[in-house]
Amino acid sequence: MQASFAPTDAPAQALPPGTTILQVLPALGHGGVERGTLEVANAIVAAGGRALVASDTGPNVARLEKLGGSHVAMSLASKNPLTIRANGKALADLIDRENVSLVHARSRAPAWSAKRAAEMTATPFVTTFHAAYSENGLLKKRYNSVMASGDRVIAISHFIAGLIRQRYGTPDNRLRVIHRGVDLDTFDPDTVGGGRLIALMHQWGLAEGARVVLMPARLTRLKGHAVLIAAIANLLKSRHMPSLVCVMVGADDGRDSYRRELQRYAQSLGLDSNRIVFASHCDDVPAAMMLADVVVSASTEPEGFGRTLAEAAAMGKPVIATAHGAAPEVVVNEETGWLVTPGQAGALAGALERVFALSPRELAVVSNKARYRASSLFSSKFMCDQTLEVYRELLSKAG
Repeated sequence: MQASFAPTDAPAQALPPGTTILQVLPALGHGGVERGTLEVANAIVAAGGRALVASDTGPNVARLEKLGGSHVAMSLASKNPLTIRANGKALADLIDRENVSLVHARSRAPAWSAKRAAEMTATPFVTTFHAAYSENGLLKKRYNSVMASGDRVIAISHFIAGLIRQRYGTPDNRLRVIHRGVDLDTFDPDTVGGGRLIALMHQWGLAEGARVVLMPARLTRLKGHAVLIAAIANLLKSRHMPSLVCVMVGADDGRDSYRRELQRYAQSLGLDSNRIVFASHCDDVPAAMMLADVVVSASTEPEGFGRTLAEAAAMGKPVIATAHGAAPEVVVNEETGWLVTPGQAGALAGALERVFALSPRELAVVSNKARYRASSLFSSKFMCDQTLEVYRELLSKAG
């Protein structure tokens, strides 16, 4: 189930009359960057502005148009320097033709084109720095640096903001921290009906009364699937839990060999396919989280934000996450969840045991605190309001 970006009825502080915001990204697909683009486009329209998105098309173009935005197809996914340069001129022409007020770049290759276009047209330029990009050599650092070159640079967490300051010396007067947002209408436990839960239980082969450890993460090594598998094996050595099932939800994106490697590893630890379920892609993440007793993020590399942690919190679920990257900004240790040492199966097993030992009353306390924190700090509306405030700030300076 995809998040619903229906046009919002919530009042929004108006943008200046005649404002047109252009967002640029490689393609309008289904990822977190794309989701944020749609949410902000929705907010722009609600605030009386015009929302343009330029990308190399994608499955969400129709959804953008349904929200009242407009799409311009360009080869912005290309990293070819000649294409990037040509895109800069094409974007400059678009800015002039459509009377664009501000350009917002959300990915590196399109950002280089957008930066050139903004400079050619004297248009305010905003970037959103989405990840702790790897920097293997000066050339890669240079390529990444465009995301820190905006008139305003939006970091999706304080962790990312720290990296930007450290690597590029971006001054604080240009830097803004705006956490990624959760659609609280979609991730609301009160809206998930029993039919959706039963459908997933049948799909995953879960018995009634199963105690579910859920790991929603694409199948890549940095997500730490093997650590969680080892932690489940450790937990079962110390605690008799015949109904325990670990469900790993996430597409392998063609990494069949890695999936098979994880399956063999689980079998070597005595965990069969009834104990460790590889569920691939899930269209109904809120229902998946509703089925879970606990949601785990076992990433072995620090992540820029970790939206699934905030989504699980919005669903009132206890979470366990590795204590690096932005996870400590989302999870308050031993209040809304638990933070553990990265890569340590024993520590993760201990946290799982803590969760399963909680009384219903203790679980309710964790749930209420998690939902309150998510709704207060990580809602998509809050994210959009803060983003539009950045736009208004720059537009007022530009007159």
